[in-house]
Amino acid sequence: MDPKYPRVELNDGHFMPVLGFGTYAPPEVPRNRAMEVVKLAIEAGFRHIDSAHLYNNEEQVGLAIRSKIADGSVKREDIFYTSKLWCTFLRPELVQSALESSLKKLQLDYVDLYLIHFPVALKPGEDLMPKDENGKVIFDTVDLCAAWEAMEKCKEAGLAKSIGVSNFNRRQLEMILNKPGLKYKPVCNQLLNKYKKLTGNNESHLS
Repeated sequence: MDPKYPRVELNDGHFMPVLGFGTYAPPEVPRNRAMEVVKLAIEAGFRHIDSAHLYNNEEQVGLAIRSKIADGSVKREDIFYTSKLWCTFLRPELVQSALESSLKKLQLDYVDLYLIHFPVALKPGEDLMPKDENGKVIFDTVDLCAAWEAMEKCKEAGLAKSIGVSNFNRRQLEMILNKPGLKYKPVCNQLLNKYKKLTGNNESHLS
């Protein structure tokens, strides 16, 4: 990774660019826009690209990354790619296959950082937000520590260089950190900055 881009060292020894480019967009935005903007982001100097299964754009993001590698703009090791495990895949037996599915869409061999998107399990299946006949969300019961052990296996398999969590509260994070037999601590707890709500209320953008 090019040393001219500011980075922070994670607790597992890997380095993460401090400035990342998020790729979430509302459903009304055409998915091919993700490819266009990620290319522009890389050209502008971004080296940390953040996406997720939930965003439904990893195929387009992967195309953008690979195209910039192909034209010589960057090497794979220059890009720090973050993806996230969605709530319907939180059962331990589903974790690795979910990551492998993301990698297949991206056509990449590994992600630099894989996060548990939310500490909430939903009923496994194709629906991102499964609901019953009354419109109520269908939750699942999953041991977060068991899910974390599956994340550790993804790291050991070389599918993710670093692993972490997102949207965890203190109790949930301590549950992982105090787990007997813990092999790898989460390298981060990614949280949504309240700037998003501020800019949404003011119909403005940060740049």
